[in-house]
Amino acid sequence: MVEPRIGLIVGREWSFPPAFIDAIKQRRAGVVAEYASLDATKMAQPVPYTLLIDRISHEVGFYRTYLKHAAIQGATVINNPFMWSADDKFIDATLAVRHGVAHPKTMVLPNKDYIPGISHTESLRNLAYPLDWRGVAEHIGFPCVLKDAHGGGWRDVYICHSMEELIQHYNGSGLLTMIVQAFVKWEQYVRCMVLGREHVLVMPYDPRERKYITDEGYLPKALHDRIAADALTLCRVLGYDMNTVEFAVQDGIPYAIDFMNPAPDMDINSLTPSYFEWVVEHMADMAIRLATLPHNAVRPETAIPPLVQADASAAATVVPLVAPASK
Repeated sequence: MVEPRIGLIVGREWSFPPAFIDAIKQRRAGVVAEYASLDATKMAQPVPYTLLIDRISHEVGFYRTYLKHAAIQGATVINNPFMWSADDKFIDATLAVRHGVAHPKTMVLPNKDYIPGISHTESLRNLAYPLDWRGVAEHIGFPCVLKDAHGGGWRDVYICHSMEELIQHYNGSGLLTMIVQAFVKWEQYVRCMVLGREHVLVMPYDPRERKYITDEGYLPKALHDRIAADALTLCRVLGYDMNTVEFAVQDGIPYAIDFMNPAPDMDINSLTPSYFEWVVEHMADMAIRLATLPHNAVRPETAIPPLVQADASAAATVVPLVAPASK
């Protein structure tokens, strides 16, 4: 019987990849883990990997195309390259509200600029003009956050305190599709690492300093469990086995702020050694389990919770019916 092979697709990471490969080797589970080696690929070409872990295809187009090919050929890909290609922060907001997770009020805006060949009078005949800035301001309020619907890494994110600031930053957004979101004046902020759609590590995080805080007593247990449950709900709905979900807590309500992070930061210097160890161990366990699952095996932990009645005029605050994860 051929040993299951795990292929790791990475970029400039230096701490997680070797630690992960070593953790797989130490388990002696009959699974091989290595850096994937890719080249020009023929259509319908067999894929030599049982499982591929994608850490960089959002920046390398060839990798994304290869991973779609691999998924079609029967390999398991973390994360699903088809969902990742379709995902954006606006549909994430709608999914959150539809599944009972609190989310700040969010609107998507028509693009400021378009590719050459688009005629504003002919190509955009379905688009209302001018943009109803008054309606946006009345629904969202100030301050608000303007950001790229497809962005990440804190790029193209602006805190706007007035209509003038909002329009100024929107006018500089070029070809980007921007969303505008109510600003949450948070008292507590956490980032959750969610792996395998079943394990959640709730980590206190300071977005102003861009650093994690190791404080086990940072959240009351009930709030911790609700955040863990909400993070699981979002990752199950999105189909991500590797993701980080950020929550800003205001008046005791955890608002999901950002959860389109399917190649989450796993650097030891960012996570701190204790969180890094948790991530490496759980990634190794998940990878071995998925690489050795029978083809088309049912995964009960991926079950999607039922929809709730959503009101688009306000953020949802319903607690999802998902069992809380332990620390």
